[in-house]
Amino acid sequence: MNAASSLPPQPSLDNTACPRCGGGFHCGVDEGWCACFGTRLGEGLKAQLAQRWPGQCLCLRCLTELARQDPDSHVPDAPKKPDEPPLLGV
Repeated sequence: MNAASSLPPQPSLDNTACPRCGGGFHCGVDEGWCACFGTRLGEGLKAQLAQRWPGQCLCLRCLTELARQDPDSHVPDAPKKPDEPPLLGV
C-alpha cells in the first residue's frame, strides 16, 4: 500500500461560482489547463487568498484584479487584436 492510497480523497473544487463576486466560472486545473495559469501570484497574496477562501478558486476577473494590486504578482498583458488587413485595390 502506498502513501497516496492511504490519504483521504480530496474534495473537488467548486467550479460553479466565484466566492468573491458570485459570478459563474469554470476552473480548469483538474483538466490540466486553466486561464489563470499565466498569472503569477506573490506569496503574500497567495497566503491571503488561501486564508480567506480556503480550497476555493476565484474567477479570472477577480484574480486579475487582486493580482494587479499586488506588487509581487504578475498579470500577463491581454493579447493584442491583430491589425485589420489592408484593403485590396484601394
